Amino acid sequence: MNLPSKVLEQAVNELSQFPGIGKKTALRMVIHLMKQNESSVGALAKAILNLKTNLQFCSICHNVAETETCDICKSINRNKNVICVVKDFQDCISIESTGQYSGTYHVLNGLISPLDGIGPEDINISSLLRRVDKNQTDEVILALSATMEGDTTSFYISKKLKDLSIKITQISRGIAIGGELEFADEITLGRSLLGRILIT
Repeated sequence: MNLPSKVLEQAVNELSQFPGIGKKTALRMVIHLMKQNESSVGALAKAILNLKTNLQFCSICHNVAETETCDICKSINRNKNVICVVKDFQDCISIESTGQYSGTYHVLNGLISPLDGIGPEDINISSLLRRVDKNQTDEVILALSATMEGDTTSFYISKKLKDLSIKITQISRGIAIGGELEFADEITLGRSLLGRILIT
């Protein structure tokens, strides 16, 4: 793509690094930004910078937080004895939008995938095991995608937890096989949570 300005080219190159954004879409975004006033563009730049400077991961569940402990882990209204295990924080957002869940979360930040060189030690499984062992956990819900990686991770975690006297469930398969939680509609996801099944 031949652009008339190095500044324009740099902006397009940076924006085209976003997932699903090609050079043409990035150029449309740049043109839109050029038409905005300086304060609007400055506010966008500040919001993006804040993502790196003012966000961190919860020390308990690894969800996104602005402080050391996220709002869900701090809340007195959440059932601390139930932990819903998810792949990443987007899945927490999806489940929260159903209004069907009042427990806490544990974000793995990935799934076991031997083909990609990702083992149990590369994701937040050990902190989950410590957390379950340390606290009075009644139930662990495995809310992982119905994929080979999701099933492998669920199997690994359930095997590690089987000797503890806790209930291990997984969300029912209202979620399509091979589907990602973040793309499931709220009703299907909510029903999957309510219809979770016991893992034996």
